[in-house]
Amino acid sequence: MIKVLVADDHPVVRDGLRALFAEYPNIDLIGEAGTGREAVKAAVIDKPDVIIMDLAMPDTDGFSATAEINRVAPEVAVLVLTMSDDDITMTKAMRSGARGYLLKGATKEEILRAVTAVADGQAIFAPAVAQRVLARLGATTADEDPFPQLTPREHDVLRLLAQGLSNSAIADRLGLSLKTVNNNTSSIFSKLNVASRTEAAILARDHGLGHN
Repeated sequence: MIKVLVADDHPVVRDGLRALFAEYPNIDLIGEAGTGREAVKAAVIDKPDVIIMDLAMPDTDGFSATAEINRVAPEVAVLVLTMSDDDITMTKAMRSGARGYLLKGATKEEILRAVTAVADGQAIFAPAVAQRVLARLGATTADEDPFPQLTPREHDVLRLLAQGLSNSAIADRLGLSLKTVNNNTSSIFSKLNVASRTEAAILARDHGLGHN
């Protein structure tokens, strides 16, 4: 069962998502928030697995709310659902700590797939946004090491992290303990000067990792 909370100031959006999730017994809509401040409070009190976050909201916008949730309730995955499809907005949202980025108008299958993915620790993008991200990956040549400060094992972990795998999945793929992967992930964050796995994934993808 995936516990979901919807944060959007438009009642029609909340009504639509409520109706969608009512059709799926593996998703439990545990609450709704009409402002960014309410979303942060709900993240701490209600402890949802996923918060579906609009970016344009009163009192505290979605960017600030996402960053605060990432700080006070890092176990809660934020999935942005927005009208904005430009790269600047997407990058700002992901750097705030969002684990996924969908556009309003996404199909119900895309929304359900995204909720499941971010709840599992994966990163996910709207198809149109993902295509633009992938289009930029050719900038790094095959012989160039964009992260020489990382050890070979850290390179392997970062590559799989960039593919959206959770730490437990990375441990299974590489035949390592979860503790070892957690330690490697912390070291990667420190060496790359990033604050979250999403930020590390974006940086890695921008340098050609994670698309194979």
